[in-house]
Amino acid sequence: MAPAQEQLEGEQIVASNEDGANCIEKSRVTVIGSGNWGSVAAKLIASNTLKLDSFHDEVRMWVYEEVLPSGNKLTNVINETNENVKYLPGIKLGKNVVADPDLENADFLDLVGGDIAVKDATMLVFVTPHQFMDAICKRLVGKIKPDVEAISLIKGMEVKMEGPCMISSLISDQLGINCCVLMGANIANEIAVEKFSEATVGFRENKEVAERWVLLFSSPYFQVTAVQDVEGVELCGTLKNIVAIAAGLVDGLEMGNNTKAAIMRIGLREMRAFSKLMFSSVRDSTFFESCGVADLITTCMGGRNRKVAEAFAKNQGKRSFDELEAELLQGQKLQGVSTAKEVYAVLSNRGWLEMFPLFTTVHEICVGRLPPTAIVEYSEHKPKCCLA
Repeated sequence: MAPAQEQLEGEQIVASNEDGANCIEKSRVTVIGSGNWGSVAAKLIASNTLKLDSFHDEVRMWVYEEVLPSGNKLTNVINETNENVKYLPGIKLGKNVVADPDLENADFLDLVGGDIAVKDATMLVFVTPHQFMDAICKRLVGKIKPDVEAISLIKGMEVKMEGPCMISSLISDQLGINCCVLMGANIANEIAVEKFSEATVGFRENKEVAERWVLLFSSPYFQVTAVQDVEGVELCGTLKNIVAIAAGLVDGLEMGNNTKAAIMRIGLREMRAFSKLMFSSVRDSTFFESCGVADLITTCMGGRNRKVAEAFAKNQGKRSFDELEAELLQGQKLQGVSTAKEVYAVLSNRGWLEMFPLFTTVHEICVGRLPPTAIVEYSEHKPKCCLA
């Protein structure tokens, strides 16, 4: 008989054995992160892997281990109750979700008995606070398959000497793998109880890979579409958190809906301007996807950045964002404050501060250089570049 041959059949790899039978090589999915949104992502994915023949049923979820007030480890409780009792209480994740606290240890990377691990995964879903990603990627170098596909649900960026580095690029550069992104109007607790929502997958070149991610995440209550604009999708998801801080300040100062609408419009304009200055490939149409205006609206109405910024304004800036984050978010992390700092560094370095008055003002309020009321006290400058 001829040696086993492999061929691409649709979206599945099919291997022919010596008897001529076809054996589907199933994709193995690992979710790296287990906070509020990470747990919801695992729930969505686990529901689909049970239905789709091209995926292994089990979804492994990496958990940053914590000891709960009861004295039990969070990982053990998740596996015993099928529920992330700290970050997503009351929601069953699916019995095929397996929580594991070890990202790089040998007992995780060399599991036996049919269990999967990061080194065996063919699809990696990254959903952690963006400030942890550099360290996580460094720990994964050399421990994953070279042809693994990745997707980032992370809203944030890193600022290097040469300029901003998107998280998807960080993953691709450090691990040598392709990385798509998924962003959208996605308040996790609403998706967890299966209220209808949308999301956008951004991809670079391979539409078939993007459609596979769409297949993995989609459900009757979670509609996902793909667009060829990684940077545009990712920057929308990143920058809207700065605008949400501004919206929360407006709420805390009880300035009303007209003011909040104005802040959101100015914010969307600055999001578009910044994105197109950073990456000429960014498409205007991306801002009308779920990752754009829809995500901006929902985050400014009900996200965690808005919530903490509202409390900051009500306290007249006398309590820090760090203090309020610890009190109000129960272990979850803000992204808007750190993203505002990172964007400010880019604007300052390039002499663009006056072109982005909202982004600039938000950062200066966050660090205490301006009072919360300054959010509506600046004069809006016309951008010094042609982006109309």
